[in-house]
Amino acid sequence: MPVVRVVREEKHLPSKGVTQMTTVIAVDLGGTNLRTALIDSDATVLAYTATRTPTRGPSGQVITDAIIARIEALLASPQGREVAGDIAVIGVGSAGPLDLGRGWVTNSPNIAFPVVEITEPLRERFGLPVALINDARAGVLGERWAGAARDSENVVYVTLSTGIGGGAVVNGRLLLGVSGNAGEVGHLSVDTHYNLTCGCGLIGHWEGYASAKYVPQFFAAWREEADIRRVAFDATSARKIFEAARAEDPVALAFMEALGQVNARGVSNIIVAYNPDVIVLDGPLAQFHGDIVIRHMEPYIDRYLTLPRIVVSGLAGRAPLLGAAFYALDTQQEGSE
Repeated sequence: MPVVRVVREEKHLPSKGVTQMTTVIAVDLGGTNLRTALIDSDATVLAYTATRTPTRGPSGQVITDAIIARIEALLASPQGREVAGDIAVIGVGSAGPLDLGRGWVTNSPNIAFPVVEITEPLRERFGLPVALINDARAGVLGERWAGAARDSENVVYVTLSTGIGGGAVVNGRLLLGVSGNAGEVGHLSVDTHYNLTCGCGLIGHWEGYASAKYVPQFFAAWREEADIRRVAFDATSARKIFEAARAEDPVALAFMEALGQVNARGVSNIIVAYNPDVIVLDGPLAQFHGDIVIRHMEPYIDRYLTLPRIVVSGLAGRAPLLGAAFYALDTQQEGSE
């Protein structure tokens, strides 16, 4: 199987072959959902589970415990028992920021606890090496391995989910940054008019306007300024706002123009920063309403550089899982050389 190398020092990602089939336990820890899977080294998902990410408890240990429980359920499944001898590594893609030195999630605006310990508890419980990467950086690897960016050397992955995250490969290089947190595109500044507060506590960030969590906040501010008194849909839910736009509600459609301008500022910044040939959109807002997002955003994107291809992921929300598996396989292989 051809493998694209992932190197922490951001070196070029050359091609390499894997001589035997191995299996990875993959974890995707998001602000809303916790997903786990068994994935083999040809990108086949052998088993999959999903549950809600815990938001209550005395500490982040409740999330660590939930991850362990989900992995144990995978291993106890028929598929898990069948491949037990082939499992080589655990790959975790998590909402950030991350402290890669400690293997922790730290102060994430979309995780309910200030610290969630990942690598050491999983290593101790399962006796396997653990590779931790930001979930959106995992997403771009998943798209390059098995998705819409398989032939691209310059791609940016953007997830429109509870928050907004991103991952970039430039000239075949995965960009990680000094602490593994390069690509936090949700915290690009996109507005100085409404000055809405993002979950990180700062104002004007893309995530604070266009993520599933904060679309209703933006709608409320926009509606107040527009002096719109009556709304015929549930304006406290991003899903309901988008569904109203799909049903051609005039208020929802007018708001989509304002949201499209904000999304265009975020995407325009991505284009000039990374100069990709493809941008892959993922996350629930893209999966269910990507056509609306793109239609209302595209006219407002700056044309300073050539407009890249903008597509919705076809991996059904599993790009971060696939990318976490890919990263773990590659990290393990690099360490064995």
